[in-house]
Amino acid sequence: MEQETREIARGLRRRDPDLLDELIGRYQYRLPRYLWTLTGSREVAEDLFQETWIRVLERGHQYNPRWRFEAWLFSIARNLAIDMLRRRQPESLDAWRLSHPSEEIAAREWPDRQSTTPFESVAAGEQAERVQGVLRRLPPEAREVLVLRFQEDMDLNEIAEVVKAPLSTVKSRLYRGLETFRNLLEEEEA
Repeated sequence: MEQETREIARGLRRRDPDLLDELIGRYQYRLPRYLWTLTGSREVAEDLFQETWIRVLERGHQYNPRWRFEAWLFSIARNLAIDMLRRRQPESLDAWRLSHPSEEIAAREWPDRQSTTPFESVAAGEQAERVQGVLRRLPPEAREVLVLRFQEDMDLNEIAEVVKAPLSTVKSRLYRGLETFRNLLEEEEA
């Protein structure tokens, strides 16, 4: 891992196009899915995805190989999403999402991998819709932490770096978010 981050740092300083292609391929589903979680809009997520890679190219020399690349990448994407939303003047990420309900999409439109059978594909799609429905009902801070932890598989320190919050705050958001998620899921089942 440490060797990989040093290679990424060197490649970004050189603006290595092969490295950039590899990184874009590696994050072509995860990053837009995360951006969609923040904005609720596929179109905006795709625009921010492209803008994120432009920033990576422009600021690659700033990447510090002590940190995992994905934490740095997701921080850039999150900051771009917040900047874009501030320019549009809503009070919060959720306010913008609620004002654009027609742009909401199912998370399965950005799959990680293909299922092996049609049944698994349909079952996974139904489960994803159910989970996304419950996630949309969570407060944005809790939703973001849950997505970064369980969907993007980041550790708590990386999440704290991405959301620019103390580790204790991330832990409490995660705990409260899981509790709220569980309650909403049970409520839906009843």
